[in-house]
Amino acid sequence: MTTTTTKTTTKTAPVTAEHPGVPSASQIAALIAEAPEPRPTLIKTFNAMMAREFRVLRRNAIATFTRAVMQPLLFVFVFAYVFPKIGGGFNLGGGAAASGGGAVNFATILVPGLMASMLLMQGIMAVTFPLVMEFSWQRTIEDRALAPVPIKVLAIQKITAGAVQSFIGACIVFPIVLLVHAAGQAPHVHVTNWGLFALILVFASLLTSSLGLLLGTIMDPRKMQMLFAVILLPATMLGCVYYPWSALHHIRWLQIVVLVNPMVYMSEGLRAVLTPSLGHMPLWGVLLALVGGTVVFSYLGTRTFTKRVLN
Repeated sequence: MTTTTTKTTTKTAPVTAEHPGVPSASQIAALIAEAPEPRPTLIKTFNAMMAREFRVLRRNAIATFTRAVMQPLLFVFVFAYVFPKIGGGFNLGGGAAASGGGAVNFATILVPGLMASMLLMQGIMAVTFPLVMEFSWQRTIEDRALAPVPIKVLAIQKITAGAVQSFIGACIVFPIVLLVHAAGQAPHVHVTNWGLFALILVFASLLTSSLGLLLGTIMDPRKMQMLFAVILLPATMLGCVYYPWSALHHIRWLQIVVLVNPMVYMSEGLRAVLTPSLGHMPLWGVLLALVGGTVVFSYLGTRTFTKRVLN
């Protein structure tokens, strides 16, 4: 007796779960195939990076504002309010310092000087310190280097972002020096040319931020404390912040030596358009130094930045 066993093979067709509102795999593939190819342009990428900088600046607005206000506020409070109140105020008499022949109070001298000081401080600090962190332990510069733009564009974006912060810092100083003073010690400020005033502020901001880019790419992060002792402090004390450059004619060798200091040209340029009653450097020399310094420091900073990123 033979028993025949028949094996029945049951083929189960694949079950496709259809969910309403969820595109199928073929639809997704079609969407991907028909999607336009992304074409990031130089301008769009640059604007995106600047938008990120402004967002960070907005989130740190309180800290940035406090940092920009404290130094000029303390200087003006001590020299323009405390000193006159205790009888220690002093005026700068005629001669080369004041072309009008009358006495000029110290608050008038401080207006352009403190603005120049803030331009330098904000421009360098806004670029140098973030660069040190990005190149050292954070290593976030590698993410920036992946942007679809040449590395030189990243350097230009750093300079532009630092110049914006420097410009804002100088504008914050202006109302402080005008409002904080003792009775009878108000600064005598008169903007002779608004266009020239804006031009000097713009190029001074670009000069300081490009200098910050250069310093941030050549300095050893472990020696950043030397930045204040060797660069910022001498630049401020010998930058014609508390005295006009023309008043140094009694110390001729010092009057010549300080010409290597970029802050001298910022102070003298602002002094020429804000306090024309004081003796000041010729405007052609100021503009030549600011524009030329911006070009030179931007070129050097961009070059060292590119080498640092690639290495």
